[in-house]
Amino acid sequence: MARRHGWTEDQIANLADFEKRDDFTAAEKAALRLAEIMTLNPHDFDDAKWAELRKHFDEGEIIELSAAIGLFNYFNRFNDVLKMEPTK
Repeated sequence: MARRHGWTEDQIANLADFEKRDDFTAAEKAALRLAEIMTLNPHDFDDAKWAELRKHFDEGEIIELSAAIGLFNYFNRFNDVLKMEPTK
């Protein structure tokens, strides 16, 4: 999906370093920050991070992003506990 949206192989391979990179837009970084924090420790998403996210996305878009992140977190946890391998 990332490739279809124009991300390079380098961006995908080094996604964990998105904060330090200059080839992600501010909006992409805000969305990635939401995904990272929502996945690892959702209580760490403070008011400053909400304010930054709202600079780039409206309420409906934030709900869609959060729903997609939550759904993929569910899939990952479900698949991990059942030791399911991804298929093509």
